[in-house]
Amino acid sequence: MIAYAFKKFLYGLAVMAGVIAVVFVLFNVLPGDPARMTMGQRADVQSLEAVRKEFGLDRSKPVQFMLYLNDILPISIHSNTAENQEKYGYHPLFKVKEDVVVAKIPYLRRSYQSKRDVTSILSETVPNTFILALTAMFFATVIGVFLGVLSAVNQGTWIDNAANSFAILGISAPSFFAGIIIAWLFGFVLADYTGLNMSGSLYSYDPFKGEIITWKNLWLPMLTLGLRPLAIIVQLTRSAMLDVLAQDYIRTAKAKGLSRNAIIYKHALKNALNPVITAISGWFASLLAGSFFVEYIFGYNGLGRTTVTALEMSDFPVVMGAILFIAFVFVVVNILVDLLYAWVDPRIKLA
Repeated sequence: MIAYAFKKFLYGLAVMAGVIAVVFVLFNVLPGDPARMTMGQRADVQSLEAVRKEFGLDRSKPVQFMLYLNDILPISIHSNTAENQEKYGYHPLFKVKEDVVVAKIPYLRRSYQSKRDVTSILSETVPNTFILALTAMFFATVIGVFLGVLSAVNQGTWIDNAANSFAILGISAPSFFAGIIIAWLFGFVLADYTGLNMSGSLYSYDPFKGEIITWKNLWLPMLTLGLRPLAIIVQLTRSAMLDVLAQDYIRTAKAKGLSRNAIIYKHALKNALNPVITAISGWFASLLAGSFFVEYIFGYNGLGRTTVTALEMSDFPVVMGAILFIAFVFVVVNILVDLLYAWVDPRIKLA
């Protein structure tokens, strides 16, 4: 298990290195001048040059890449100065000539627009997106598994046909289109009955109570974000259940006189969960990326909306920090899921 986890860790490092290289190259060939976006169209040449020097934009692209890599690596080399100590918050390990090798939290640099640390910006928005993704995945998993099992045990009936029709509709509707329809229907047409808003964030400000949690603003983004994974989970659960229910040990359980519920939920469902676990793990990481347009449509203050806004302003450090964070989540989730497989199904051996 330890050897396998270490192998996956090395694989994750390789993936992250590839993401860093691709993202850096991509954002350095995009049109637009970050210095001009920061200072405005009427900024003079001296101001623009000062901003480019402040953010290292006046150096060659290979040098910029190496400096960025040195900033985001947890083990890196820096000049041991009070300014760098405050900037990176590192722990010195050992000296290399005039510099020092340090251990630190990856430094994602500062926003071009607000001049704030990207880590600080992400720490404010990521929890909101995690809550949205977790609730959407919980909604999709519970309802999806229930409908999938219901469809499988009622194969060929109107219940089966209705569940399949719902799954096809959910898969066919893109999130941005479904979000517009759901916001219009439940947040505008039926607003008097639902009490929901077309837009709004999880946290709102009350002049008397201060910052409060507005849970009703979570319902519509959660429904929109969870609709597609729900549809896939329905189909996967149905297919896996039909396959398991045809196995010999299920017929043996029936011959022993076990109840229908015991056969379905105690024996069949557990062995049908592997493809569902795959879908849940993959979709949870994907929901963080898929939340971009959903958060933007509903005005939900999370990682997605922050990233889209930063992209519009050519605030590349924020965009790159968000993408690297999502890539890191993908890598971690994939490792955890592989380990979870062995726990759910002992027949799986970790190579």
